[in-house]
Amino acid sequence: MFARCSSSLVRPSAQGFRRFQSTLVVAEHNNETLNPITANAVTAAKKLGGEVTVLVAGTKVGPVADAAAKLDGVKKVLVAEGDAYKGSLAEALTPLVLATQEQLKFTHIVAGATAFGKAVLPRIAAKLDVSPVSDIIGVQSADTFVRTIYAGNAIQTVKSKDPVKVITVRGTNFEPTGAAGSAAAIEQAPTGDFASKTTEFVSQELTKSDRPSLTAAKIIVSGGRGMKSGDNFKMLYDLADKWGAAVGASRAAVDAGYVPNDLQIGQTGKIVAPELYVAIGISGAIQHLAGMKDSKTIVAINKDPEAPIFQVADYGLVADLFKVVPEINEKC
Repeated sequence: MFARCSSSLVRPSAQGFRRFQSTLVVAEHNNETLNPITANAVTAAKKLGGEVTVLVAGTKVGPVADAAAKLDGVKKVLVAEGDAYKGSLAEALTPLVLATQEQLKFTHIVAGATAFGKAVLPRIAAKLDVSPVSDIIGVQSADTFVRTIYAGNAIQTVKSKDPVKVITVRGTNFEPTGAAGSAAAIEQAPTGDFASKTTEFVSQELTKSDRPSLTAAKIIVSGGRGMKSGDNFKMLYDLADKWGAAVGASRAAVDAGYVPNDLQIGQTGKIVAPELYVAIGISGAIQHLAGMKDSKTIVAINKDPEAPIFQVADYGLVADLFKVVPEINEKC
């Protein structure tokens, strides 16, 4: 007796032809410690789906690679060491990332929306002939992202059709990923002559302070044009030291020469979101609000009751800062 057999051809669905999602996060660091923005970028990368790989490039980055390997959600860490990466020059990092992309075919390349990320990722996008998606504040799917426009006054949803998505992430909108139960594998990144022929890192001078950095501080005390002079910022420094806070400033205060520009908060300065933001003598221009309105609690002190800062403040005090701030300092 013979049994009749039948067979059928199974066609793979369109989904089957798609590449598996995979993300390369370009780590930011100082060769000793991992910049906290990298942990925020990993959180965004996890929302994209698929495996997350972190690229660490520098001169002696062993401790940084170990720290990256311990981030939750990281599958692999690629390490590139050499003098070519001194100073984290975009001109040297770009060909390294391109070589890594050529070999491993990532669907997404991600970095923090910092000066570092804004220097490196647009170059990578140009070389890959894709449109970068900058400063995202949310991930809806692997190809759809949320970002702000018009100094934060409008929210835009962007869908990218490019085969490789090149993305910078606003760290204040993504919680930093935690520590993993076990460390990820650490491997060698692609090698080659990636040194820049046109740019050379000479040196850098960093401002040293016992206060926390603006982007990592839980409390920030900021001054604006109402401070009237740089000498008057001493009131804010004293208050910040008592609270363990960082000191920031509006663009108006920086442009007036009261403080150096590394203290500037706003659309053209640093984007911050501390637990407590105290705005003293700051009117609340749109470009400043764009840099701090995501703070958990905002306190404003200004003698002008119509100042725009009061529209976003949780607590407002209409008073002369030169009377109020010394009183606060005395009672702290």
